[in-house]
Amino acid sequence: MAGRRAGVADLCGPGFLSRDLSELKKALTREAQALGFDAIGITEPGAIESAAKYFRDFIASGGHGDMDWLAAQPERRVDPRGLWRDVRSVIMLGVNYGPDHDPLEILQQRNHAAISVYAQGDDYHDLIKKRLKTLARWLVATAPCEVKVFVDTAAVMEKPLAHAAHLGWQGKHTNLVSREFGSWLFLGAIYTTLELPPDDAEIDHCGSCRACLDICPTAAFPAPYKLDARRCISYLTIENKGPIPHEFRKAIGNRIYGCDDCLAACPWNKFAKEGREAKLAARDELRAPTLVELAQLDDAAFRALFTKSPVKRIGRDRFLRNVLIAIGNSGDVALAEEARRLLSDASPLVRGAAVWALAQLSSREEFAAMRAAAIAGEHDESVREEWQIAS
Repeated sequence: MAGRRAGVADLCGPGFLSRDLSELKKALTREAQALGFDAIGITEPGAIESAAKYFRDFIASGGHGDMDWLAAQPERRVDPRGLWRDVRSVIMLGVNYGPDHDPLEILQQRNHAAISVYAQGDDYHDLIKKRLKTLARWLVATAPCEVKVFVDTAAVMEKPLAHAAHLGWQGKHTNLVSREFGSWLFLGAIYTTLELPPDDAEIDHCGSCRACLDICPTAAFPAPYKLDARRCISYLTIENKGPIPHEFRKAIGNRIYGCDDCLAACPWNKFAKEGREAKLAARDELRAPTLVELAQLDDAAFRALFTKSPVKRIGRDRFLRNVLIAIGNSGDVALAEEARRLLSDASPLVRGAAVWALAQLSSREEFAAMRAAAIAGEHDESVREEWQIAS
């Protein structure tokens, strides 16, 4: 390994020849694969001009909801050079997290919780960033250059860049689809001052298929290739900080963190492979936890269960809000006791969701009796409103 690296480094002097950069690219690919990356491609920073219009239209329509960070400084997002003017190549990398089960099966187990596949293991941000930094250090040592690494935490349009770098194409659900890995790729990027040979953009293989659009429970796609995040269950259960709008609560079912429906419905998943990274694999306790055990989590237990998990970021109150919506959709009257207990929770967000859950699981007479007593002692206006409109 050391000898191979030295040989490439010798080739890449101050005046790089195209053949030298081609050899470097091959070595970079080998190094990335050795580090556990499943896909790698390279594109030019100016390759996503068409995506810029779609992004601006998305923001102008308000489709980003309350994700104000998406709308801030759009010029930094629509062109990599807006984030770093010296970038000459974008190295896109993917890690496969293909599940070992059908994510849609859990939706039939109404008293169990459905957690998005990507959140059933360790947080991918930490794992992928470490690998990116290791690969970037190798690149700098091999062919002196400058680099920056990104994993879903900066103004980087990962999916259009991955499309341009031949990792896959953006399907009608706006997510990346790979012929080799289906819908299950985590993405990371390395920006570099090297002018590496770019790959050809992948072509769109969706054809006339509408599987991802038709399966969406909340009709979050106003048209193919367009998403209204305000209707997306992933947005509603993760990014949304307030009560979940009433019009979507029934459609959420037992999905308590994210939604995999449009990803899992894609026919290209028949070629997908199970992920090989153990840290990204589903933990047994997060595959199909019962709603009753989740409803009983206090803050300390919530943090312990979701240590190293992206779920921990939304906090216990938003999480219980989601669990209570699922309880209301469960049809299991035995779970009404958990909702009744949480009517006295310190969080108005939790109390409001508990009211809705009870309204779904109680008779009109039972609920009316509870409402009369509860409204008198409730001082939060949003919770009082839940009592008043619930039926």
